[in-house]
Amino acid sequence: MDLSLREMDVGSRGRVKGYKEGAKPYLDKILAMGLTIGAEFTVSRVAPLGDPVELNVRGYDITLRKNEAEILIVERR
Repeated sequence: MDLSLREMDVGSRGRVKGYKEGAKPYLDKILAMGLTIGAEFTVSRVAPLGDPVELNVRGYDITLRKNEAEILIVERR
């Protein structure tokens, strides 16, 4: 089942399955952060209003804004 990153809880583990269409403005930034297809991550923190979201990817903590997080298609691990 495909999920949005925004649907995952703190402590959840996931894997990037793909990107939503029309994601070009943010795609280069997301790829540079290491969120390539197949990359596994853990949701570390979510701000009280849901923006931003902090992930641990490949041993690094990264922060995504709401617009960036919404383009990721993920699956739970």
